[in-house]
Amino acid sequence: MDAHIRAFGYFGGSARLLIPDNAKIAVIKACLYDPHVNRSYAELAAHYGTAVLAARPYRPRDKAKVEACVGIVERWMLGRLRHRIWHGLGELNAAIADLLRRLNDEWVMRRFGRTRRALFEELDAPRLKPLPAEPYVLAQWRRARVGLDYHVEVEKHFYSVPYRHARAAVEVRLTARTVEVFAKGERIAAHMRGSGNGRHTTINDHMPSSHRRYADWTIERIVAEARNLGPSVQLLCEMILRDRPHPEQGYRSCLGILRLARPYGAARLDAAALRALEVGARNYGSVKSILEKKLDGQPLRAPRSTEEGAIDHPNIRGSTYYH
Repeated sequence: MDAHIRAFGYFGGSARLLIPDNAKIAVIKACLYDPHVNRSYAELAAHYGTAVLAARPYRPRDKAKVEACVGIVERWMLGRLRHRIWHGLGELNAAIADLLRRLNDEWVMRRFGRTRRALFEELDAPRLKPLPAEPYVLAQWRRARVGLDYHVEVEKHFYSVPYRHARAAVEVRLTARTVEVFAKGERIAAHMRGSGNGRHTTINDHMPSSHRRYADWTIERIVAEARNLGPSVQLLCEMILRDRPHPEQGYRSCLGILRLARPYGAARLDAAALRALEVGARNYGSVKSILEKKLDGQPLRAPRSTEEGAIDHPNIRGSTYYH
């Protein structure tokens, strides 16, 4: 893919037709009549106004002659560089660029009596289309499902979509700087990309008008369900909903905590919630870890008092070492 991106802009124009091989990077499924082109590859071609016509399977004559020339040029350059020592990638790239200039601009081909650059300027350059004003941005496509809190998770970060798309299957277009969400081919949300820290990026217009009611769940219902499981569970859920910038962002964590009562029981869940409150944990993962490690039945370790003596161990130097 990178090689084709560079090829479009190398000579200052783009071709009208691109004939790639049936490699997976270009063609997902080879077919004589209707090949399935990689989505990102098709986007690249569309950006440069180029049509993609994959070579037919088992038809080597369909491929461009340049493929054989690449091997010839590679051996020619390696033969001239193999005995030299490089102290940095910049030096190597500069030497390669100098050899390419000599190959294209100075060496006259005996068959045509002209350099490669002269033939390009005469035959190819007039037929190339101008390059777009903006460079192509490589994007990844992923399938995802919107959560109960109308947020979709992308690399451990949550991005909001309009609340009416909750639980919907969507496609996410991911670039180095942006995240776009599509439902049935229509873009429904666009965000600047955030770091994968488990946080939320929420647009106010995506929230329901009530800002509280969502599907069959409300804040009151979550708190009521938590109350039935124990006072510590109720307090923990209330703190999660209160501490988030938007209450809906705590739905996912609270519902996960409530569902832990099924495998572990209400008594253990309430004890785990109490331990989570004491250690300052405010998320589903911490409560689940406490239950899995059976820490809910163990008392918290008392803090070390200042009256206790120092630990005597040969690996510990002690305060006298520094004076």
